[in-house]
Amino acid sequence: MRIRATVAALSGALALSALAVPAAQADGSSYRAHAEQALAHASSSDSSVSGRSTFGATAAAAALDVSFSNFKVAKAVKVGTTNHVSTKVTYKLTHGADVDITSDDFANGPFLYKGSSIDTATNILFGNDPATCTATSATTANCAGLVDIYPGEESLANSDAGTWSGGGLAVTYSTEAEKVQGGLGKILVQRNSKQTVNASPEPVKKGKTITVTGKLSRANWEDGKYHGYTGQSVRLQFRKAGSSTYSTVKTIKTNSTGNLSTTVKASVDGYFRYSFAGTSTTPAVNATGDYVDVR
Repeated sequence: MRIRATVAALSGALALSALAVPAAQADGSSYRAHAEQALAHASSSDSSVSGRSTFGATAAAAALDVSFSNFKVAKAVKVGTTNHVSTKVTYKLTHGADVDITSDDFANGPFLYKGSSIDTATNILFGNDPATCTATSATTANCAGLVDIYPGEESLANSDAGTWSGGGLAVTYSTEAEKVQGGLGKILVQRNSKQTVNASPEPVKKGKTITVTGKLSRANWEDGKYHGYTGQSVRLQFRKAGSSTYSTVKTIKTNSTGNLSTTVKASVDGYFRYSFAGTSTTPAVNATGDYVDVR
């Protein structure tokens, strides 16, 4: 789920109906509505964050006596063009003695935001469902939750790729008290990459020229397709038959359409592949080795 400036927020009618659900019947949809409300309040000083139209006229809710720490999330999450992706987050929840975290009236979960602060975030992602928590004392618990990403539903723009920050939110359904805390961690949200390779001719005589072609592409979150990643350094690597180790032969760059092409002299049987080291916006990827029989 997300909140972003270029995507319409929940309608007022939906928000009101979600908020009217009794605590005993609170489910994922109710949690999502309250999570969006809490995040909208947290970013209310910045009109660029979607959700203001739904909740902006509502006064900020009472603060909930809750804090988050020991936030742990993957270093990176790879997001393609269509498939739902989720990333797990764990953290420590500390709460006041008057906060009953076992109540159906209470929910909390992680979120990710793009920007230097929640106030200036251009996009926010959170989970479909609240986190699950295990009490470790009368006022602390260890919690685990998911952040859900749906690239096919306009949740991401290509410019969103890169470093995101992590936060935690907590709400009570009946009183609408809430707590939002950011700056808890970092994660790379990356446009998934693909790498191909083809070495020809096959078979080939020793000493003859082998042409190795391929393409480096990455997900375009805005049109749901993969396009060539231009101007990127990619290593051509070779692994002798019977060996498990690839060695770099040379490094070349992708052209204006992401394509690669170079030549080498045939020497021994083995596998050629292209290897891309990755960037902050696009993950590393290796092509599956293409075998060449040298005769």
